[in-house]
Amino acid sequence: MLVLRPARLSDLGDLMEISRAVGTGMTSMPANEGAWVEKLTRSVESFGKDAVEGPGGEVYFLVLEDTEKQKAIGTTAIYAGVGLQTPFYSYKLSTLTTASTVLQKTKHTRILSLVNDYTGTTEIGSLYLSPDYRKPGVGQFLSRSRYLMMRDFPERFGDLVIAEMRGYQTDEGRSPFWDNLGEKFFGIAFENADKISAVEGTQFISDLMPKYPIYMDLLPQEAQEVIGKPHKSSSPALKLLEKEGFAWRGYVDVFDGGPSVECHRSSIRTIQHSRDGLVRDFRELEPAEDASNLYIVTNRKREGYRLALIPMELSREDDGSCSVHMSADSARGLKLAEGDAVAFCPFKIR
Repeated sequence: MLVLRPARLSDLGDLMEISRAVGTGMTSMPANEGAWVEKLTRSVESFGKDAVEGPGGEVYFLVLEDTEKQKAIGTTAIYAGVGLQTPFYSYKLSTLTTASTVLQKTKHTRILSLVNDYTGTTEIGSLYLSPDYRKPGVGQFLSRSRYLMMRDFPERFGDLVIAEMRGYQTDEGRSPFWDNLGEKFFGIAFENADKISAVEGTQFISDLMPKYPIYMDLLPQEAQEVIGKPHKSSSPALKLLEKEGFAWRGYVDVFDGGPSVECHRSSIRTIQHSRDGLVRDFRELEPAEDASNLYIVTNRKREGYRLALIPMELSREDDGSCSVHMSADSARGLKLAEGDAVAFCPFKIR
């Protein structure tokens, strides 16, 4: 069974293996044990907080575990209140219009401005699934589960949710955006800047990045063309986000120019189609061929939090409440007993 749960320090070995498979360009997944220990410790502390009145820079890192092999084979995370402890930088793409009556010309110039507009928002990221498990539905489950967690614990997250997509790279691993902009001010290769950001944070961006707007017309064509363009490996994830209601509003990553997409939490489709229920009984169920009986389910327990994609049957009680029926194996994987509360969303949203 595949179960999504909060990451533990004991997952370090599996996460290092995943980091090496991810490669460069994903700053939240550094192949550095010290950085991972710090992130995992922070995540454990975040899940352990009893009283939270709003996002305060917490990190909620989750792993997808193959319970038979007892191995972490996927990751995802929610970063609550980005930029509250260290600055969160983006480039904002906008248009500057100038006009000359003498020349009878109007000029529309695209510019990039260094901003902190996303300070305090909630970021989703660190989405990765091992190749052997990239089967229909698994990646979508991994992505959408984060929204049910936001529904379970809304007080922990911001009203606006963002996702930074990995930016375009050539087949050789070059970032045309970094090579023609960032490297001019930092004097280091993209891979090195990526590692420094992942391990040491983003203060060096504030130290060296130009504060004045960048006129895009002054950048080489190859850099202009990739602004807002995702890495080919990120395209499937971007499509999933767009189905949920996320859209690009002109913000891009300062390293590789990848798009940052956003959506108000209450407008996310998975949240809008989710419901509460109570476990009524256990019965043997098989997934339907059309996936009509598949649901993303959470146990709603902050301590021992679990999510899974499982077949279920639903029934309505006389008082209007919803009863759910699942297999005993599914209940064990989710740490549920009869009468426990769950939240769920249909895998297929009509």
